[in-house]
Amino acid sequence: MLSRLAEVLVPTVGRLTVTTDTGAVLAPGSIIAANHTSLADPAVVLAALHRLGVEPVVMATAGLWRIPVLGRVLARGSHIPVHRGDRRRAAGCLDLAAAALSEGRLVLIYGEGGIPPRGDAAEAPPVAFRSGLARLAARAGAPVVPVGQAGARRVTSGNVAKQVAGLVTAPLRRPELHVHVGTPVVLNGNRTARTVQAHAAVTSAWRTAAAHLGEPAAYPLRNTAEPRHESWSAPAPDVVSDLARRR
Repeated sequence: MLSRLAEVLVPTVGRLTVTTDTGAVLAPGSIIAANHTSLADPAVVLAALHRLGVEPVVMATAGLWRIPVLGRVLARGSHIPVHRGDRRRAAGCLDLAAAALSEGRLVLIYGEGGIPPRGDAAEAPPVAFRSGLARLAARAGAPVVPVGQAGARRVTSGNVAKQVAGLVTAPLRRPELHVHVGTPVVLNGNRTARTVQAHAAVTSAWRTAAAHLGEPAAYPLRNTAEPRHESWSAPAPDVVSDLARRR
């Protein structure tokens, strides 16, 4: 129900496009890992996945269950509340996610664990991941499907006033939104190594999505003292041409 609702609502606030890697497979029992930049991006990702025939179980902050209508929708869909700051209840969240994966459901998780504290609407690479994604993948033995989304910050971002204003004006502006689904990866090594692998895969998918929107942040910095290690997907020729025209 939540995915179907997202696919109905998202086109009213933006123009969503979806691409996938040639080897992208959303197999039953997979973990879907996406970058988190805005309050709007869960709906954007769910709408994109619904177009691909997938309705995942969502791991989301437990506070959302206290919102009257949304809370009922989340409960009815067997989505999983994440209780941050409570180790015992956090472990219970992983239990529920692992059980859903064993039943062949797909589970959507945000490795960053929250929205970065930024006020602008521009894109930026995903921040460092927490360990929950790596722990869930190791426990369930599940592949991770990296998903990158870009443009959700154009719908809503910044402080409360800016978020409300962005959401109210989005149906008139209808900003471009893009979601890219990458090739599944099997994480290996210790927890730190698995976390780094997952972050690199999601960052690569995000770069592809951001490049489709012509976001400058999609392209790694050149000639900097500090090397960048995350992998990235080369932008499509039409995106490069578009950026050249803008310059």
